[in-house]
Amino acid sequence: MTPKIYIPIDSSALSLGAEEVHQAILSEARSRKIELEIVRNGSRGLFFLEPLVEVETSDGRIAYGPVEVSDVPSLFDKEFFLGKSHDLCLGLTDQIAWLKKQERLTFARVGITDPLNINDYENHDGFKGLRNALKLEPQSIVKEVTDSGLRGRGGAAFPTGIKWQTVLNAPSEKKYIVCNADEGDSGTYSDRMIMENDPFVLIEGMIIAGLAVGADYGYIYLRSEYPHALAVLNKAIDIAKEKNYLGKNILGTKHHFDLEVSRAAGAYICGEETSLLESLEGKRGMVRYKPPLPAIEGLYRKPTVVNNVISLATIPIIMDKGSAFYANFGMGRSKGTLPIQLAGNLRNTGLIEKAFGVTLRELLYDFGGGSATGKPIKAVQVGGPLGAFLPEAQFDTPLDYEKFSAINAVVGHGGIVAFDETVDMSKLARYSFEFCAIESCGKCTPCRIGSTRGMEVIDKIKSGKDQDKNVKLLRDLGDTMVNGSLCAMGGMTPFPVISALNFFPQDFGLENKET
Repeated sequence: MTPKIYIPIDSSALSLGAEEVHQAILSEARSRKIELEIVRNGSRGLFFLEPLVEVETSDGRIAYGPVEVSDVPSLFDKEFFLGKSHDLCLGLTDQIAWLKKQERLTFARVGITDPLNINDYENHDGFKGLRNALKLEPQSIVKEVTDSGLRGRGGAAFPTGIKWQTVLNAPSEKKYIVCNADEGDSGTYSDRMIMENDPFVLIEGMIIAGLAVGADYGYIYLRSEYPHALAVLNKAIDIAKEKNYLGKNILGTKHHFDLEVSRAAGAYICGEETSLLESLEGKRGMVRYKPPLPAIEGLYRKPTVVNNVISLATIPIIMDKGSAFYANFGMGRSKGTLPIQLAGNLRNTGLIEKAFGVTLRELLYDFGGGSATGKPIKAVQVGGPLGAFLPEAQFDTPLDYEKFSAINAVVGHGGIVAFDETVDMSKLARYSFEFCAIESCGKCTPCRIGSTRGMEVIDKIKSGKDQDKNVKLLRDLGDTMVNGSLCAMGGMTPFPVISALNFFPQDFGLENKET
């Protein structure tokens, strides 16, 4: 039997040398006249072990990593392709603690299947959710999604079922499904991993969304910096069309759904749903006034479902296993699981999928392994560049939308960026304003002007000029931006600033002052 080897083709793995390792294994096998079957799978998300090479055995896959080109000859010497021992051997992949402690639902296939092998996808429960949905009336599909408790995974956490119900109820001869794949938050990559490593699950989720609300066309608005995802998605769409999952009369039914990828404009603000729609229509990415909501007047002023990649990619498992199965995970109103992305100053970085309720401390130390420098972790930013900075005293907060809201923080897209004790929080706070000033669409005054004024005020505080007066001014400015901005860009920029001021006043030169 020909040994089967798995080498990831995920862009993170490629950046760490996966393609060079692939070529080295091919070359070594040829020179030794050893026949191998090589499958290019997705990354399992253990970036600290990439490139991670796996070998299929009768007991399961055996993992080796991180593998460098120089390791390849010794791997062959030890007959790694038969699953034999080597210094880089990590044992059974599924038994690696990082993976064993997860609850993988949305990411069930990621790292296991060949991303563009549709038969592989089908053999791992792919399109089961779609086949179930094709037997249901639209209202029944929406009810299943509503009962699952799924909330938007892009950051806003709005109940997905309510959004779909609104679009279903909206009278129109044309409706659209739009996937927000403009993943721009710092420390986030779960959308990219789905698109590169399991594209059919996103396609399936979008088709089901179309069935649920009566839409026959969809767009994936893809971050312009994701060329690998673009290539994979376009190939996957072509394959899905050939197999009659897309196009006219899906799987012999009366239902139609088509799909295309549109490259984003390269602006952070286009991750905001109305700005995204403006950009998709070929206009400058500017935030729209609401109401009307996109569910009523969205793309081309037609009722539109706008959902994040992870939201849509979670739909198939809900429609396959049922709403009760999914809702059984999580805590409180935060049902199901969340792909959590660990980044920054951590020993072990990568993607984890866990049920809501896990604490930051567990994520940072049980999974992240503590700081990469060995110094104490001073703060973490959760939820991207607009998320609050959380001090060590809040690390026991469970990952839950309501629990985070209670401490003026956001879960957002699940990105966690860690900083050790050497970080200057005043510089990070200033950068929050600087980022907003650069990325603001400029439509509303609080965001456009407030961000620049914020940088100036922080500079004055740092220089010791009228500190009491300027701290009050900074807080007033933050309040104005939170309550007066048109969208979350300006409305959330004060979150990291004020949290840094509250928890780390010494970094602003305020050691002996009340803030």
